Amino acid sequence: MRGAARSTDAAATDKGFDYTAAVRRLCEHVTRHTDELAHIDFSRVAVSFSQTRRRVSHGMYASLTPMRFEGGQRFTERHGRRWTCQRLLDPAGKHEYLYILSLYLPRFQDAPLREKLLTTFHELWHIGPRFDGDLRRHEGRCYAHGRSQAEFDAHCGQLVDRWLAGNPPEQLYDFLRHSFQELQAIHGRIYGIKIRTPKLIPADENVAENVEGTAVNHG
Repeated sequence: MRGAARSTDAAATDKGFDYTAAVRRLCEHVTRHTDELAHIDFSRVAVSFSQTRRRVSHGMYASLTPMRFEGGQRFTERHGRRWTCQRLLDPAGKHEYLYILSLYLPRFQDAPLREKLLTTFHELWHIGPRFDGDLRRHEGRCYAHGRSQAEFDAHCGQLVDRWLAGNPPEQLYDFLRHSFQELQAIHGRIYGIKIRTPKLIPADENVAENVEGTAVNHG
């Protein structure tokens, strides 16, 4: 483990460490330098963090929320009613996010470095190849991971190894070398964007396609 010298990462400021900004920079590099993830326009992916209630190692580390339904459709039919998903806009309120990548802290940050990288690649791989707001869908009942979770994880591990073999700038993922407590000791306040889970909104044939959206802000 490295010493607690203050990081030169652009996410570190006098106000503390902008966690979601650091994750965004990491993911932007990953998607630009991994052929299998090149379909992702990360400017259309929101990054959020949530605080876990208990500091335990088991449980979810991260999640990916699609903002559209199957096939990239904005509307769906459920129980005889028509629904749409609440829109989420960038901080300027101009562009709509198609996905939300959420990290659960401190659990995610307390995992080993490789586990954190695997989790990140795992969630990015869920983004559908058409980048239309829907998930990547595999054949069979387990459409999210395919026939074998082990094969899915092994594939993500290969992507991680290939990205690391390309010698990415170490400052992009250096913050992942630390536990959450260590990161706090280095930077003090840990802050970033927190996004509530978007709601399903009842719709009908008269509802405009441009459903009112909410812009994200730092918390």
